[in-house]
Formats: sequence, C-alpha cells, structure tokens
Amino acid sequence: MNAHTPVFCTIVPPHVLDKLASAEDPALSDIARRTLIADSAQRTARRLTTVLGAPAVAPPAEAVEGQPHRTIHDCRHGTALPGRKVRGEGDKPVKDATVNRAYAGLGATFELYLKAYGRNSIDGSGMPLDASVHFDADYNNAFWNGEQMVFGDGDGRIFLDFTIPVDVIGHELTHGVTQHTANLTYYGQPGALNESMSDVFGSLIKQYTLDQDAHQADWLIGQGLLAPEVTGTALRSMKAPGTAYDDDVLGKDPQPATMDHYITTGRDNGGVHLNSGIPNHAFYLLAEALGGKAWERAGQIWYDVLTGGELGKQALFADFARLTVAAAHTRFGDGEEHQAVLKAWSQVGVQSG
Repeated sequence: MNAHTPVFCTIVPPHVLDKLASAEDPALSDIARRTLIADSAQRTARRLTTVLGAPAVAPPAEAVEGQPHRTIHDCRHGTALPGRKVRGEGDKPVKDATVNRAYAGLGATFELYLKAYGRNSIDGSGMPLDASVHFDADYNNAFWNGEQMVFGDGDGRIFLDFTIPVDVIGHELTHGVTQHTANLTYYGQPGALNESMSDVFGSLIKQYTLDQDAHQADWLIGQGLLAPEVTGTALRSMKAPGTAYDDDVLGKDPQPATMDHYITTGRDNGGVHLNSGIPNHAFYLLAEALGGKAWERAGQIWYDVLTGGELGKQALFADFARLTVAAAHTRFGDGEEHQAVLKAWSQVGVQSG
C-alpha cells in the first residue's frame, strides 16, 4: 500500500444525494441514483488502486519550475477516464467554457499554494494537474480520485456545472495536498478534518482569486453551484454552518457549528461532510478576528499544521486544535494570532490546551 493512501472524495455529500434519490419527481430521483451508482463505481476503482499501489507521477520533461502543468480532458458524457485531451498547458482558450473554467481553476489553486506557501503543486514536487470534464450524463458531483479532478455537468435543475465555483476546484485538489502530507484517515473526526482542510483552502483560493480580505469573503462553499429554483446559497457555510440551504427537495443543511451539536453517525464515513462544519467555523472565527487576507496568517497556521509532520492520520479535533495553537505561537509569538486561535477553538467547544 502507498505511504500516502488516496481516497475518493466528492464535493456533494452522500446525504444530499440520498435526499435527492427519494424525491417525488422521478427525473430528479433517477439522476441522483445514477450519480450514487457512478460514485460507488469510482470508489471501488479507487480502492483497487489503493491496494495495488498508484504509480508516482513525475513532472513531464517540458514542465517549467514554478509553473503549473495542466491538461484538460473531455469525457463526452461517458465514464472512462481521463477522456480525450482538449486543452494543454499554455494552449489558448477553447470554445467550451467548462474546459476553460477547469483550466483556470487548476491554475488558481496552483498559484495560491505556490505564492502563499511556497508549495510546488499538489505533491510539492511539480505534480501535473489533470482534469476531466463532462463526466457521465447529468452527473451531480465533482471528485478527486487520488490522481486527478473530475467534473460533472449537473442536472440543471438542482446543480449547475461543477466547474463554476473555483472553491469547488480548490476543495477537491486540496484533498490531494492532504493525501500527500498528513494523509488524514477518511472517517470520523480525522475525516471531518480532511474535509475541513479542503473547505478552508478552497475558500482561500476563491478569496485569493478575488483579492478579498476576510471581511469581504462570503465564506460559502459552492456558491453558484445550486440552480436558481433551489432555496439556498451554497453547499456549506463556514460563517454559519447549517444555513447554506433549506429546500423542499434538498432538505435543510444539517452541518453543526459547535461540538454541542456534534453528529454521531455511521453514514458518510462517520459524518465527514457534517462535522467538518465545526473546524470550518473555528477557522472562520480565527480569520474574522485577525482580519486582512485570510491566507496570510490564519491560512499559514493551518498550512503549517497540515504539512508540519506532527499531525497524525488519526488526529481528532482536539489534536488539530492543540497543534494550531502551537503553530501560531511558533510562527507569530504570543501575540494576537496565538490568542485568536485559542479563542476560536473555545468558541466551537473544542479543547485546545
């Protein structure tokens, strides 16, 4: 087995698709069921690759140090990956807006990690960034499969094109960063931390792209992804977990913001997409307290812990909190950053001392 175990990570949580699968409208329920079946097939393929060992991906000979090496493929509504190559690094934009958005999103993610944290691509060693668009028919998801990004077009009624929100792209690619660093187990609290890392850095990539400070940011994950008829703004809210949507078909956003409402469940790998709301909210509180560009201080503390080598695969919220307190002190001393980290974890009910 690889030292870094890849997992199959989707942006739309299973509980959302389960809700859609039980919709009264057969058109919506059929699409949700087909998405769940496609996800299951990809998850099985991911497990086989994990057992057999995924090959190391070296930068291509033509790669330029400090520059992304992107390749976008078109699945043409099939499920065979990666599909036909339609745009490579340095190629001019094509007529397909989905291809161009995927290309730009990969570039934005690469740039944030390089410029803010000195990280050369997902693995830190110039790993090529590959993506496939137009996966399956009306596929209501996007995922990182341990090696590449894959985007569905959405059904047009609940979800729109999954390349629209740049934070969705950043979220999924950050699963790759976690895979190559702390490699957090994808279950329970470690899995929720894994999901939260992706939300945190996905949001930071969006903020970096828009040149927003913490107070200007909307702190929504997947804003622009929900179709106009859906009553909601996004998939998740870091500012106010549990408020992203409240829809007749999708149901109500179930994310908790504090440990008082922690969800114990065997579904969704032990609630990884649910309880991630708690560390998400802690990060938001920290960034809001510090102000300025959130990737500079709050993001740096989180990045230091993710990549510092002390975060165990089975880390619980309290373990991560303790390490962020130590990282804040190490990098910034006993100043406002250190105090703000302590306060943020206290506000969400996680012990950090």
